[in-house]
Amino acid sequence: MKYPHFLRLPALGLFCIFLATSCVSRQEIVYFQGLEEAEAKMEEQSNKSLKIKPNDLLTISVAAAQQDAALPFNLPVIGVPMGGDQIGLSVNGRQQLQTYLVGKDGNIDFPFLGKTKAEGFSQEEFAQNLKSQIKRYVQDPIVNVRVVNFQVSVLGEVTRPGTFNVQDDYFTLPQALGMAGDMTIYGKRDNVLVMREENGRTTHAYLDLGDADIINSPYYHLQQNDVIYVEPNGPQRQSANYNRNAGVYISIASVLVSVAVLLTR
Repeated sequence: MKYPHFLRLPALGLFCIFLATSCVSRQEIVYFQGLEEAEAKMEEQSNKSLKIKPNDLLTISVAAAQQDAALPFNLPVIGVPMGGDQIGLSVNGRQQLQTYLVGKDGNIDFPFLGKTKAEGFSQEEFAQNLKSQIKRYVQDPIVNVRVVNFQVSVLGEVTRPGTFNVQDDYFTLPQALGMAGDMTIYGKRDNVLVMREENGRTTHAYLDLGDADIINSPYYHLQQNDVIYVEPNGPQRQSANYNRNAGVYISIASVLVSVAVLLTR
């Protein structure tokens, strides 16, 4: 069956457009290309651990064989439970510890030790620092430090955008994207924005997930309150400009074309 000449050119044009938009190269989709070369330049991972900053909230627990000696270093949250007059709050049978706010000067006020520098340490480093000082009062203390306000926000073309609480001391951009359900097929993998608050100012970087060398970027290892934004790709941006009635118009056009074909047989 031969179609009228006026129908052949539009059909050919649509076919060409389909071919052009359906061909996506491996470089545009695959993550971490050139990983071997990037690993050769990779720095020691211990330097990438989360660092304590001003305005962080810390919980600090101290334990020892003689727990009575360690008790003064564990400040419980003080409160009055409903129906009683006891002090100390617990959740699931565990006593909740008071949080320490890291001041703008980078210090916390700690029992017996007074002003203690926290800024710039990792959680493990700060725990070791406290342990060395608490040894003057407690034999063989065990100290655990946790940053409890470690959150990252993932926005844009991901499956589940939102703000996520992080428990790990070492957290990376792929882990954050994984918590958000990964990027959608419409996200730009070569231009992922990471914004960060540092020393009272906002800094940022654009990372190419297709390039494995991002593992050496300081923005690959996330910090407190980092914001990740995945930009939509070209076709997705263009679709935002489409008329919402475009589907109706296309359906009407398809019917008219079908009628024209039947009439010209």
